[in-house]
Amino acid sequence: HQARNEWHNTIFPCVPGHEIVGRVTRVGPSVTRFRAGELVGVGCMVDSCRECSSCRAGFEQYCEVGFVGTYNGEDRQGRGITFGGYSRAIVVDQAFVLKVPEKLDPAAVAPLLCAGITTYSPLRHWKVGPGQRVGIVGLGGLGHM
Repeated sequence: HQARNEWHNTIFPCVPGHEIVGRVTRVGPSVTRFRAGELVGVGCMVDSCRECSSCRAGFEQYCEVGFVGTYNGEDRQGRGITFGGYSRAIVVDQAFVLKVPEKLDPAAVAPLLCAGITTYSPLRHWKVGPGQRVGIVGLGGLGHM
């Protein structure tokens, strides 16, 4: 949708991609959770203000200042527009990066970073557990997940 400007808010040039699995190439001096060479994943956000009530509660997707999307978002550090997973490299705050076990297939992990969390999040929110029944309705990627 963004690459074709179907929502009429695309900032060009636009490099999409929001289910990203790759290797860390460099880390900044304040990074403590990751090292170069590690396999990691990134979902649809790369930063947020981390100061508003939503961010402090762990709901960065509701950031009152506005979260920074993996692509087509305005970088908070003044580096311009964010480019997504189809770019050669991206800059992500470590709070929005997940470690991926080396034994997992990156192609199988990538969909979990959007469709997977979209279907898992409500199950966790409503504390669905073993022995309980739920219905997941959907014919597309989310329903199949």
